[in-house]
Amino acid sequence: MRLILLGPPGAGKGTQAQKIAREYGLYHLSTGDVLREALEAGTELGRQAKAYIDKGELVPDEVVIGLVKEKLGTPEVSATGFLLDGFPRTLAQAKALDALLEELDQELDAVVNLEVQPLTIVDRLAKRRVCKQCKASFHLEFNPPIVAGVCDYCGGELYQRSDDQEETILRRLNVYQQQTEPLITYYAQQDLVINIDGERSVDEVSRLIGEQLAELTNKHDCA
Repeated sequence: MRLILLGPPGAGKGTQAQKIAREYGLYHLSTGDVLREALEAGTELGRQAKAYIDKGELVPDEVVIGLVKEKLGTPEVSATGFLLDGFPRTLAQAKALDALLEELDQELDAVVNLEVQPLTIVDRLAKRRVCKQCKASFHLEFNPPIVAGVCDYCGGELYQRSDDQEETILRRLNVYQQQTEPLITYYAQQDLVINIDGERSVDEVSRLIGEQLAELTNKHDCA
């Protein structure tokens, strides 16, 4: 199975990606992780990416696509299938991915789109607190610490990340709407989009995704 996971910041993509990859034995390709691996390994593409990062610039599409190609072209990923998380982010990247998959003689099976309202996202992220020491995450409403401001696990100080402040969240949502939401239309035209109500609990969202992917798998088995 070859999947893309889409959704705005705070939609719970990271949590659901891990669950999907584990359930279906897929290679979970997070562009952030791939980029960090390339930087640590000092590969040619890693060095190219580092040059941009060191200047505080965005890593260009051709470098990101090159990193993705390195992973998707390996025999193990070809055999297991993949889940793309954080890529593509733009129409240009989506079209480049189409060309790459055609080159690899592969096809996408589905694009899972987590739908969450902006107000819900602001509420989720603005109330998140993270431990400075062990990085454990809490939510002031749904998963509060036993003692306010103190991590349950290591006793470290909890703080609000700068990108979890309301003004920053709204900017991130605006970027998402401008750059990434057009991808939903693009893939819907290819009849690949599975819309999931991301407003529900983590377990409920997992169940809904599982039902849709099971139906997709049954269709493939009958084809």
